[in-house]
Amino acid sequence: MVADLTAAPAAPSAPDRFSPATCPRLVIKIGSALLVDPAGAIRRDWMAGVVADIAARIAAGQRIVVVSSGAIALGARRLGLERGGRASLEDAQAAAATGQIALSHCWAELLDAHGLTAAQMLVTLDDLEDRRRYLNAAATLDRLVTLGVVPVINENDSVATAEIRFGDNDRLAARIAQAAAANGVILLSDVDGLYTANPGTDPTATLIPEVARVDARILAMADRGSASGMGSGGMVSKLEAARIASAAGAHLAIATGRIDHPLAAFAETGHGTVFVAAKGASARKAWLAGRLTARGRIHVDAGAASALGQGKSLLAAGATRVEGRFARGDVVDILDPQGHPLARGLIEYDAEEAAKLAGRRRDAHAAILGYAPRAALVHRDHMVLL
Repeated sequence: MVADLTAAPAAPSAPDRFSPATCPRLVIKIGSALLVDPAGAIRRDWMAGVVADIAARIAAGQRIVVVSSGAIALGARRLGLERGGRASLEDAQAAAATGQIALSHCWAELLDAHGLTAAQMLVTLDDLEDRRRYLNAAATLDRLVTLGVVPVINENDSVATAEIRFGDNDRLAARIAQAAAANGVILLSDVDGLYTANPGTDPTATLIPEVARVDARILAMADRGSASGMGSGGMVSKLEAARIASAAGAHLAIATGRIDHPLAAFAETGHGTVFVAAKGASARKAWLAGRLTARGRIHVDAGAASALGQGKSLLAAGATRVEGRFARGDVVDILDPQGHPLARGLIEYDAEEAAKLAGRRRDAHAAILGYAPRAALVHRDHMVLL
């Protein structure tokens, strides 16, 4: 499907999609380059303007969750670490542990000046990938925002490993939006939106105001670099965040933070790129779609790919190859004949059994397994299309 790159005239304006009246719960993500200056000091005056914007939205009835980067960059300065604290995993962990205290204190102090209470939550990838821990985090977030508290969230970089981490706060913000049942996400960034090409190298590049669907055409426009060199994300991570948020029924905007009072400016001008939310899936399927990890992969033939697109379950006869080590109930990705992710779901068999059944018709399953087979490799009730 070709992406719709133009806003429909009758559609709500960008600011309206994120206003307190239409977006009761909003997640705001702020990048490191906005919070910490090149010398590694907190940009307190700029933060004060953001907090004033947040306070105005809360006064208008909106509940706010903040996803705040900056701990590593801030801690690296205090510890005198090279490369902004990213020379090694150990440096990043030490910088995060040091910088998080100062960063959280600043948020709490600035919010308190407006009569608002801050709460800190540090999460790891596993906290949101494991279903039970995800539900616990969701319950905590719901209680905090119901009480009028402003949760300030960051990845727990002091314990995260290179292999098991979000790696950027764009995707974390989208997952937090899902857990908090938010209606919108605003990514304040050192870029002001998605362009048709890299505006730094192509003078003909133009800003795309609205995207209906993140597809191959949109992904081809992404630049993997972080403009500041301070953060860990880039446009690729923002597009992945948009995909996660959309699947959860939340609009996502990329807007510039390179100005004072950026939230107020976005509410007034709508300048940026808005990724329109898809029709909301069930909570469980949205959680599946938003996961960043899977225990295995099932390759399927063209017939199975077509059947999945029509909302059917994945039968063993349509599987061509099984990869990974997984047990029944684990999350697996389903890939089309070209190797592109097609769907994600909960597998009904362990890896060894699934490999034995791949490509075999159901009437042969009992003889292969030695017991009555289940209806499908992945049932449609436990699967979501990507």
